[in-house]
Amino acid sequence: MAKILNPATISTEFSVSEKLLKELDVVNVMLATDTLLFIDPMLLIYSKHPEIHDHGANEFKLRFERIIKFLSLTKEKGDVAWRSAEKLFDFSEMSWTCLGYGGGSVRGSGFGPDLIAASMDTASQIVALGVEDVDLFMVMALFEKGIGPDRISDMTTRIIWKSLREFTIRVNAVLKLPTGIYKIEGKDVEMIKNPYSNDPLLLVPRDIVRDLPLAKDWSEIAHVVNQNDELRDSINANIGEIWATMTVAKKGAIKKAALKDEESFKILLEMLRNMEPKPYDFEADKNGENFWIKLLETIPNQFPFDLSKYKRQALDLATVEKIVREIVIQFRDLIENKGLWKELWAEDDTPRKEKASQRLLFAVAYSYCKANDIDLTPEADSGNGPVDFKLSKGAASKVLVEIKLSTNSDVKHGYEKQLEIYKKADDTNRAIFLLIDVGHMGRKHDEIIRLRAEFIEDHGRASEIIYVDGRQKASASKRK
Repeated sequence: MAKILNPATISTEFSVSEKLLKELDVVNVMLATDTLLFIDPMLLIYSKHPEIHDHGANEFKLRFERIIKFLSLTKEKGDVAWRSAEKLFDFSEMSWTCLGYGGGSVRGSGFGPDLIAASMDTASQIVALGVEDVDLFMVMALFEKGIGPDRISDMTTRIIWKSLREFTIRVNAVLKLPTGIYKIEGKDVEMIKNPYSNDPLLLVPRDIVRDLPLAKDWSEIAHVVNQNDELRDSINANIGEIWATMTVAKKGAIKKAALKDEESFKILLEMLRNMEPKPYDFEADKNGENFWIKLLETIPNQFPFDLSKYKRQALDLATVEKIVREIVIQFRDLIENKGLWKELWAEDDTPRKEKASQRLLFAVAYSYCKANDIDLTPEADSGNGPVDFKLSKGAASKVLVEIKLSTNSDVKHGYEKQLEIYKKADDTNRAIFLLIDVGHMGRKHDEIIRLRAEFIEDHGRASEIIYVDGRQKASASKRK
């Protein structure tokens, strides 16, 4: 899972205002690790940018029309038509957008030989049913093992990269980001240079990305097809888990039902088409992909926090633990008393996802360590990885922070089981459990307090629990 070690973005690295990037409709991606948004090919045709809705959408359509044509002409695997389709299905890695799941870097995984072979086999079965619609490859993402939103994004990038480059050239006439010459497909090509990977950087329009390229539940599907009970019931029973976790078992169930006959597959295709084409809402930023970046500079300026005494101390484990605790206490004060609670909530007055809280803590810790010139490495998961936040000095001095929102049903399990597993995996016995109250707390806080007392009685020590009141607050003038 990707780690955020360096939060540099287009705006921070090149001193470009976020307002200008918004006006130009450019995703303000992180440059040293991937931003968890994905290019959805079903949004291409709706883009307001001519490079995308004209050229990019057409490139995507033509590529798969050719693949379908060759597959329909195939008599057996390995013949000329099959090999021609296979060549067009080679979506090798092109991680120049800084989108997706690229581990601790911006490099993705692309389509390897095994995935190409499996995808070709499934695609040929679909074409054999009589389906000749290019969107069949988007439907395959529902049930093909190894194909998720990141690979669909990589695939789309590979197909439309020239259109993205044309968009980048037009936009960069305004931004004037530094460029370099790269050898691409045997030609010297001028492109923006990513200073953290030394790869080219393709700018991506905001109106073609989303957090997942498919619907998450039935509420996003405008038209429910009232045919084929087996297929509909299978999807209805498992749709949430398929889109949320992409589990192999559930994908297999959908695949079996969808490949039963042409009608079954077209029902699934129709459902996919009837979803509202809607890009990621950067203003609400429910997933916390964007909001925290601006806080990296504003927090130490608006709310300075003196940690300079630690510059003169050896950063052993005990000292690192003191620093982490002071930062977490300051984090609590910023939320409870300085208005930072607003960043825990989306515009629709619902809590942002737990990942947003993790990034908020990272922004606070990173900015204070940088402002005080403390030689520590803050690290956060960019996705839903095991350890939410870690501050370390070398391999020996590491302190973990596990963050849970009160809305999470796994609060007790997180303290009792998960945190102990993570501590062992990171070879440290120092950790803080940060419980942020955004409502629906119930008895969760009381339960983990009880668990901590039992841990201390049995083992002599236990991870500290720090409670943060992140509930929405009325303005000072309205408080009684």
